[in-house]
Amino acid sequence: MSDATSPRRGPAAALSRFFDGDLWYNFRTSPLAVIAAIIFFGLSLAAIFAQFVAPHNPFLAPDLMDGMMPPMWESGGSQTFLLGTDDQGRDVLSLILHGMQVSLFVGLAAVLLSVVLGVTLGLIAGFFGGVVDAVIMRIADIQLSFPNILVALLIDGMVSASFGRATQAALALPVLVLAIGLSDWVQYARTVRASTLVERRREYVQAARIMHIPSVIILFRHILPNIMGPVVVIGTLGLAHAIIAEATLSFLGVGLPPTQPSLGTLIRTGNDYLFSGEWWMTVFPAVTLVLLSLSVNVFGDWLRDALNPRIGK
Repeated sequence: MSDATSPRRGPAAALSRFFDGDLWYNFRTSPLAVIAAIIFFGLSLAAIFAQFVAPHNPFLAPDLMDGMMPPMWESGGSQTFLLGTDDQGRDVLSLILHGMQVSLFVGLAAVLLSVVLGVTLGLIAGFFGGVVDAVIMRIADIQLSFPNILVALLIDGMVSASFGRATQAALALPVLVLAIGLSDWVQYARTVRASTLVERRREYVQAARIMHIPSVIILFRHILPNIMGPVVVIGTLGLAHAIIAEATLSFLGVGLPPTQPSLGTLIRTGNDYLFSGEWWMTVFPAVTLVLLSLSVNVFGDWLRDALNPRIGK
């Protein structure tokens, strides 16, 4: 077969097939999905490159004389600070950009932890069954009886009690990721277990068992690629939940310390001044949080419908 007639292979061919496929067509013809993707990726890029696009460096010593300055269009505002300043004289826009960076990192890392733990346990429970399945699912049922935020609070409290508040403050970021990630693995485990129960009865799995292929290879090389669709959808929606969980925990004072800007800590700090007229310290971070989580949810809903035609109909 000549090069001219041979099928195209490689990343370029895969990309071409994607843009010619139904998923890309459905995305282009869904205005809500396009708008949500533009908002999310626009905010994400601004957060990733916050060090370059932020007009000020919020980590440098601020000028207290610039504190409580309103947004540029209000009386007393300045063109130097587009969205005003906080009580310490730090630029609110710069704080939001750096805060989004932290919130997105926490959300992505927590979702990754939940996916790895939930998918692994779900595969094991669905493939082996019996006592292993019963133990894993009973643990999942027990955790489901508690709200995710309460589980995250318990994990954070256990770390604080074990290592002390000073250590917990120093390790606030990884502890927050651990708390949110461990509180949200159950939905992945239950979904993957249900799909694995179906897949393990299929002929290709039975053939692999007859050939004495190790169970680990069967699980992760053969079964896992066939059940990743629901995991991708849940993970997309879970990102919004993780970002909101970070904001909730930080607002309650058990997440990141006030010295480390995130959307949750900014809302918490500005809340003390909300009713005294300095509304911009809370409103702008809160609007950013809503836009970020709403865009992820809308895109996740579209992805769920696109990957499951029966729901779309």
